[in-house]
Amino acid sequence: MIYRNYLLAAASVLAVSAFTTGSALAAECERGDLDAQYCDVDGDLIADIPTDPAQLTDPDTLIFAYTPVEDPAVYKEAWADFLVHLEKITGKKSEFFPVQSNAAQIEAMRSGRLHIAGFNTGSNPLAVNCAGFRPFTIMAAEDGSFGYEMEIITYPGSGIEKVEDIKGKTMAFTSETSNSGFKAPSALLKAEYNMVAGTDFEPAFSGKHDNSILGVANKDYPAAAVANSVMGRMIERDVVTADQIKSIYKSQTFPTTGYGVAHNLTPELQEKIKEAFFTFEWEGSSLKQEFEKSGEGQFLEINYKDFWDVVRKIDAANGVQYTCG
Repeated sequence: MIYRNYLLAAASVLAVSAFTTGSALAAECERGDLDAQYCDVDGDLIADIPTDPAQLTDPDTLIFAYTPVEDPAVYKEAWADFLVHLEKITGKKSEFFPVQSNAAQIEAMRSGRLHIAGFNTGSNPLAVNCAGFRPFTIMAAEDGSFGYEMEIITYPGSGIEKVEDIKGKTMAFTSETSNSGFKAPSALLKAEYNMVAGTDFEPAFSGKHDNSILGVANKDYPAAAVANSVMGRMIERDVVTADQIKSIYKSQTFPTTGYGVAHNLTPELQEKIKEAFFTFEWEGSSLKQEFEKSGEGQFLEINYKDFWDVVRKIDAANGVQYTCG
């Protein structure tokens, strides 16, 4: 029951702050799980670009936000070279917008204040359905491999040697919209270990992956569910050391942060933004300096329908509904 309460709380944030673009909701059309203001005539599960010119926007300054998994200041610097390239390709100014929560990031795009974004794995379905997000790329290694795993971690000497040992203790999650920080471990613990939060262990919410990782490393949390890509970058930056952490479970591979645009940008601008991603030169860039720590070295073209299928299935297993208000 406690999981459902957290999910309902997130949905309530979006419902209270819901903002409808245009003079009215989209006309009756095929839309699947999309909010009423969007259409999906082509069946690709993402919002179609509006055909009415009055509903399109062509801003002078493009606002970009990266998923709030770690210190925003670190990522403002990391994305600096990319934003310079974005300006060159689009002919527009760009600005990095630091966000503190997944709900705030989704609301920013829904309300028209955010044009380009990287939403974390678990937030992609909510961003797609409630904010008109159109993801088209993820980061990948130079050989084309991609993804990360959810790991359940503890610290040496915690008394936790296997997942079952978490019973009776506290386990940290990140936020209710995170795939590896909440959704995947929730489904796993229930399906494979018959463990339910509030009954078998006490859940805690840290807000971000780095908070959970630091919490375990500093022995504030006995255990936590995190994305190992975030953990790898933190170890590389010497924020934590490998010997402070012990992994007791690793999941299947999930897609990484999805990057895309707001649905109502003009088609020409959307194509220019895509061009900026796929022509960006990683070698020697601030982006590579940060993300090579977790093995990324290029932007790989993707489609939401196929790449996020496993995440939508996890949502379904958790009883998640994409309710936007």
